[in-house]
Amino acid sequence: MNQETAELPHTTRHFAQQLSPTPRAARLARLLAVEQLRAWGLVYVLDDAAYVVAELAANAVTHGRLPGRDFRLGLYVAGGVLRIEVADARGDRQPQVRAAEGESGRGLVVVAALADRWGVTDGPSPRKTVWAELDLVRPERAQGRRTR
Repeated sequence: MNQETAELPHTTRHFAQQLSPTPRAARLARLLAVEQLRAWGLVYVLDDAAYVVAELAANAVTHGRLPGRDFRLGLYVAGGVLRIEVADARGDRQPQVRAAEGESGRGLVVVAALADRWGVTDGPSPRKTVWAELDLVRPERAQGRRTR
């Protein structure tokens, strides 16, 4: 194999962890994500990614919980994009973006503000996956600054 075909244009990385649907596991999801991103050398995206993981995991254990069913955290890096996925067992409950006045209900507003893209993928039944993507090649992220 020649040198050109042996090198990929973008490094592809993957991390996944299944966790119990508890508040403690939601905190663990954030900690695991931060440590994995550090290991990958993506320290300039840690703050935004940690907030996104925290909100998605908290939603999974609060709104997507079914007794005996875990949630799953996935991190993927490919093509200059970090994709964060949190899958839960409540495909029948779609996430709602609310700019609430109270203490709760604003999690997806935070995700929308920090992520470059986000959405929901249904299935396989009865699951759904809420995902968010952060572009790694944005100049303010590469320099460790936020502009939002």
